[in-house]
Amino acid sequence: MSLPKLHVAVLMGGWSNERPVSLMSGEGVAKALESKGHKVTCIDMDRDVALRLAETKPDVVFNALHGAPGEDGTVQGMMDLMGLTYTHSGLATSVIAIDKELTKQALVPHGIPMPGGRIVESAEIFERDPLPRPYVLKPVNEGSSVGVAIVTAEGNYGNPIGRETEGPWQHFDRLLAEPYIRGLELTTAVIGDRALLVTELKPKSGFYDFDSKYTDGMTQHICPAEIPDEITAACKDLALRAHQLLGCKGTSRSDFRWDDTQGVEGLFLLEVNTQPGMTPLSLVPEQARACGMEYPDLVEAIIAEALEDARTSKAAKGDG
Repeated sequence: MSLPKLHVAVLMGGWSNERPVSLMSGEGVAKALESKGHKVTCIDMDRDVALRLAETKPDVVFNALHGAPGEDGTVQGMMDLMGLTYTHSGLATSVIAIDKELTKQALVPHGIPMPGGRIVESAEIFERDPLPRPYVLKPVNEGSSVGVAIVTAEGNYGNPIGRETEGPWQHFDRLLAEPYIRGLELTTAVIGDRALLVTELKPKSGFYDFDSKYTDGMTQHICPAEIPDEITAACKDLALRAHQLLGCKGTSRSDFRWDDTQGVEGLFLLEVNTQPGMTPLSLVPEQARACGMEYPDLVEAIIAEALEDARTSKAAKGDG
């Protein structure tokens, strides 16, 4: 694959809980593009982001934002209105995929297995458990395991959960309650129309939370995962189908839990990340590298799809 030399604006930072991760992703992307001879303008997103993008006049925007408003459709809608070409998923896909309940509504009817559960008001859990323990509480529209709590019978959250106990209920009015699925943490990256590999994630302690994801040495990545071939095939099939059903572009990453006592029936998709991390510890670059694609080539492949989608869209509209 060979791209012409481009002027790429790398959109990074912002003000979500995932700002530090986004800055690392953006820095890595910028260095990769510069190594390929592209002109790069890094934009740490603030409230004047539209003005800064208009002044920059890039050929394409590499969206390295994580969390709202860069991953939930807000920035995508702004760039659509500005007529900018940008990487990763568009407005509608981003709105659905950032919301775990909307994702279920989009995928489960098509046979994608996802955990059951329900939306609860945070105040409810101080009166009673929304599900039998153990269960998981998580924000409806956050990524990177931000604000996830596993509530067990022996845990120290209290029974019922104490109002003054630190947890997602102190930071979010509404939470998604899901049954806890024992077993392995698995993840599969999709680039374009190809599911790459399956990685097993083994945190050194606790579960695969924000710190485990982004602190070097806290999680062991087994890539490819040492799991039965039928589970590998199922993860790749489900990840690609979810990517296509949601209309994802560029790259996505699907996270799974697998109860290894239940065979393929124990495999559940947890969420689809439309803006997966691009840091040195991130899973998509790691899987791409294991498949023979170095980091700069991965970045260019994501940009190439964005440019091709833009050309196809213009042709369909008769604009060229």
